[in-house]
Order: sequence, then structure tokens, then C-alpha cells
Amino acid sequence: MTEQVPLTTSPLPYKLTVEDFFRLDDAGAFEGYGKTELIRGEVYYMNAQHRPHARAKAALYDAIRDWIGAHNTELALLSEATVAMAPNSAPEPDLILTTEPDGEGPVPIHSVRLLVEIADTTQKNDLRVKAELYAEHGVPEYWVVDLKAQRVHRMWLPGAEGYTRNDEAEFGGRLVAATIDGLSIELPPLR
Repeated sequence: MTEQVPLTTSPLPYKLTVEDFFRLDDAGAFEGYGKTELIRGEVYYMNAQHRPHARAKAALYDAIRDWIGAHNTELALLSEATVAMAPNSAPEPDLILTTEPDGEGPVPIHSVRLLVEIADTTQKNDLRVKAELYAEHGVPEYWVVDLKAQRVHRMWLPGAEGYTRNDEAEFGGRLVAATIDGLSIELPPLR
């Protein structure tokens, strides 16, 4: 180790890097926890996905996949793939629109055009912590499907303080992407 560690008079937390997280995962350190993700150097395990979450994710996946199939686009849709956000984050969003779906390892952040999180019980985390993280890493557009409020929070134009633009669409209406030309889908009524 060639890096100098600063002298301290009180204990300091150690933030895992993306590489640390993958090494620990490969070694089986998170077995028994189910799905985990790294957010700002801390490992989080996630709740099981219940039917409302699974149905909303499937409906949105189908709508976006159908749009991709009808348009000449370089974009591909992935579900629950890890996105590498060096140095300390490796989240696993519900849906990812990327220009690089193939290859080994996590989805590279520079290829991401849209991230989608389905929020049944995680609205606070998805609308604050993840929105800040995704904006910080330059994700052009981020949607939170809020099952409790029956709406989609759409955020775009990432800046130092988070996303600078946002709006909402209600379930059963049309959702038009702010940053992807022509991406327009009908939001099914989800309950």
C-alpha cells in the first residue's frame, strides 16, 4: 500500500471501493443476505420484491422494450444489473437503458442513459439518496415509480446539487423521456 493514511485521533470509517465490494462478493461475504448493493462505500441488502413491485417492473420493462423494438436505437434495456459508479458505489437499479449491454462485469456508468427504480417501500431512499448519487455520477435521466402515490417522478439535468429538473406523471397516462428522443410510453394503471 503506497497511499498515505492521514493521522487521526479518533476512529474513521473505511468506505469500500467498487473493487473491494466485488472481491468480497466473489468470496461469498454476502451470501445469506440476498441482493446487496454498494452505496457511497457502504453495503446495503435489499428487501424481497413483492408482487406490486414485480408487476410494475414487468409492465415498465415491456413498455420500454416495445418502444426499443419499434425504433432504430442503439439503446438496450437491462433489468437489475449492477452499475459501476467509481470509486464507492455499485447500485442495482430495477431497469437500465444503456448503450453497452454486452460484456463482462457491471454496466459502465458512461453508457447509462436512463435508470429506473420501482419504489413500493423505498420512496425516501430512491427520491433522495439514489437521486443524489445518480445525479452526482451524471446519469442523464432517472425515474422513480412510486407505487404508493401512483405516479412516476421523472428527473433530468444532473448537477452538483442533484437533478435540476423534475416532474411527475400519473399512472394510466403517457410518460415522455426528457433526454431520449422519441421515448414515449403509456403508463399502465398499476395497483
